Amino acid sequence: MGAIENKALVRRLFEQGMNERNSEVFDDCVAPQFVNHDLPGPVPGPKGFLESFRSFESAFPDLHIVLGDVLAADDCVVTRSHWTGTHKGEFMGVAASGASVKVDFIDIWRIDNGLLVESWVRMDLLGLMHQIGAFPS
Repeated sequence: MGAIENKALVRRLFEQGMNERNSEVFDDCVAPQFVNHDLPGPVPGPKGFLESFRSFESAFPDLHIVLGDVLAADDCVVTRSHWTGTHKGEFMGVAASGASVKVDFIDIWRIDNGLLVESWVRMDLLGLMHQIGAFPS
């Protein structure tokens, strides 16, 4: 697959899988051996990826990802984006605050045979925790 197809694969995961909450997309896009090196799922593959996403979704049920830059080279795709949501459930030990959040992130995806096989995510978790009141102002 080339850069155009790889970018489309990542866009599909974010837009249809996460934003539209279409869980079949995870099976279509994520390899059975997939691993996220920074936000690991409880198991590898689509099931683990979906479970990790659902941990965010349960705390921020209106979570919505806004893709910014989507760049591709060789077998990698990099995105610089953000997500928004309302803190309506417990997250990392912090009870629901009702706070609206905006969280920036950058991720790198490695693709093999048309499937996502690895990712690395740099998310502003410190900023998120501040926004939901885990730290005093």
